[in-house]
Amino acid sequence: MTQLPPARRAPLAAALALLGVCAVAPAAVPPPAAASARPVAPEAPYALRLDGAGECTFPMKKQIADRPWALQRLLLDELWAHTKGKDKNGNSVRVAVIDTGVDRANPQLSGALDIAAGKDLIDPKGGDGTTDTVGHGTKVAGLIAARPQEGTGFVGLAPEATIIPIRQNDGQGKGNALSLSQAIDHAVAKGAQVINISQDTDVPLTADSELGKSVRKAIDAKAVVIASAGNDGLSGEKRKTYPAAFPGVLAVGASDRNNERAAFSQPGDFIGVAAPGVDMVSTVPGFGQCIDNGTSFSAPYVAGVAALLRAKHGDWSPQQIVWQIQNTAERSVKGRDDYVGWGVVDPVRALSQDREAPKAPVPDPGPPPAAAPEAAALRLTETAQEREERFGTYALGIGAVVIAVIAGTATVVREARGRRRRLQ
Repeated sequence: MTQLPPARRAPLAAALALLGVCAVAPAAVPPPAAASARPVAPEAPYALRLDGAGECTFPMKKQIADRPWALQRLLLDELWAHTKGKDKNGNSVRVAVIDTGVDRANPQLSGALDIAAGKDLIDPKGGDGTTDTVGHGTKVAGLIAARPQEGTGFVGLAPEATIIPIRQNDGQGKGNALSLSQAIDHAVAKGAQVINISQDTDVPLTADSELGKSVRKAIDAKAVVIASAGNDGLSGEKRKTYPAAFPGVLAVGASDRNNERAAFSQPGDFIGVAAPGVDMVSTVPGFGQCIDNGTSFSAPYVAGVAALLRAKHGDWSPQQIVWQIQNTAERSVKGRDDYVGWGVVDPVRALSQDREAPKAPVPDPGPPPAAAPEAAALRLTETAQEREERFGTYALGIGAVVIAVIAGTATVVREARGRRRRLQ
């Protein structure tokens, strides 16, 4: 993959270090241990980190022709049998991408954006959210709703959904909890039905914080809120990140090709599901696609599934959509764990095993325990039947003896009489 020239790598590396971004290499090499130190800019006490490596250059001169591995595992025709992101009335599901902006020039995204609903919270002059100098938000949006394009096998999971582009982070420390709160409020005001947030902070935030309140308002407005878990999991230390750990938010970790937790994915008791996050292909500003890693790209994979479910089941609550994704995930353990949650998302199962309104997931019961053998009862006396059988056996034995004695006596008598006659 083309690398950034040194003049561009240095400022980007500094910006990523400021945000504490875990620099996962494109070939899924785990991030260096130093990346686990996540300094917070003093002027932004609740600075938010982007959960992608940011290793792609753009625009790309060539497209990635092959179908990405995360799509090869799906039967897309079956996935899209009922919807590609539009409801039964032909209305596109509206997905807010709160990120570094979404580029409008990439041909796979130009027809997917509701530019009039977009917003730029970084540029003092404002804007429509379609400026993306980092490329992060453009990759996130592509995984959700990139349109089919000749020359590439890459396409979004919900290619008929609509993206609301909201620029809230610039990779240089300007994105914080307050600006994210404002971005969520804007998304709700513009009718977002799904909200994707691929950034995090490990600063403890309560439900009464401004960000917590905005998340609650979004869920109350029937928006499905999906957030990445973070890329600081190399040490294995379990801890919460926000907004992923807020109640009602579907927290998404990253899985690899073996459906196991990617080494960088943050574990914790707040993880809801996992999704592919290694060697992820998606769109970049200008033209083409590139490959990147991170929970930043696991979250929109799930957001694409949520958009399809919202299109097919407009009467389901956000909680029911979350339950459906969790209930149909591919589990490696019975129940959930702190590494992949309820399992790795299965888009086809989520859209096909949906005849009943979903309920809260429960652990797999597993096989019933083996019944303990019944102890034999101890008896100090024999039963009446056993006594009768014993007496009967005695009677038969005595009878046989009597008959044998009589027969023997008769034989002796006959022989004695015979001898007397011979002697006379």
